[in-house]
Amino acid sequence: MNTTLQRCGAALLLSAALAGCVNTTSSGEVGVQRKQFILLSQQEVDSMSAQAYAQEVRKTQAAGALNTNAALTRRVRAISERLIRQTPVFRQDARSWKWEVNVANSPELNAYCMAGGKIMVYSGLAEKLALTDDELATVIGHEIAHALREHSRESMSQEYAKQAGLSIVGQLAGLSQGSMELAALATDVALTKPHSRGMESEADTIGLELMARAGYNPQASITLWQKMLKAGGGGGPAFLSTHPAGEDRIATLQRLIPKVMPLYQAAPKK
Repeated sequence: MNTTLQRCGAALLLSAALAGCVNTTSSGEVGVQRKQFILLSQQEVDSMSAQAYAQEVRKTQAAGALNTNAALTRRVRAISERLIRQTPVFRQDARSWKWEVNVANSPELNAYCMAGGKIMVYSGLAEKLALTDDELATVIGHEIAHALREHSRESMSQEYAKQAGLSIVGQLAGLSQGSMELAALATDVALTKPHSRGMESEADTIGLELMARAGYNPQASITLWQKMLKAGGGGGPAFLSTHPAGEDRIATLQRLIPKVMPLYQAAPKK
C-alpha cells in the first residue's frame, strides 16, 4: 500500500473513531457518562450475539444441563424480570429487547449477559456461595449493566479495529464483514475476554442502581463481594476477575450506596 493510500486510510479510520465516540446509556442517578469507542452497528452485534447465545444454549441443552433445577430457574427469571423492568431508566429501547434468561447446571461461579439481553447464570454461583435473592440480583444486575452499556459492542469494535487495521477503510465503504467472523468474536468477548477496568466499574455502578430501583437491597453488593473474595482466595472468581480488585470495588460500592438507597427505600419489594 503506497504512502498516500496509507495516509488516507489512517485519516478515514480516525474520522470513524471520532464519529464512534458515543454514550450508549443515560447517566442515571449514579452518573455514568464515559464516551465509548464504537465502530460496529448495534443491529449487527445484537444479531451475532443472539447467534452465539443460541449456540451456547443448544450446547448446554445437549449436555443435559439447561434449566435442570426448576426452582433455581424460576428464581433467576423472577429476579431478572424485576431488574429488566428498570432498564428503561438507562435506555428506552431496552424494553423492546428480546430478553432471554436461562440457567446452566455448572459448578462454575459465572454468569453473563450478551448484547441484546441474553442472560445465562451458572448454578454453581447461586449454590456454592449460597446467594440470597439480593446478592443474586447484584450479579444479574451487573451483567445486565454490561449489556445496557454495550460493552460487548465496544470490545468487539476495539478488537475489530485492531484485527482489521487499515483494511477497515474497505469495511467502512460497505464491503462484507463476514471474514472477521463476528459471531465467533461475540462469543469470545462474552465468555472468555475479561472486560476492562472501566467497563467493570460501570457495570458495578449501573447494576447497583438497577437493583435498588428493583427493590433489592444495595447493601447486598457488599456481602456478595465478600463471598466472592473468600471463594477466590482474595482475587475473586473469573466471573468478576478484572481490575479493580475486590477490596477497591467494595470501597467504591460503599461510597455509592447512600446515593441509591433512597431509590431502594421507595421501590416496591416484589
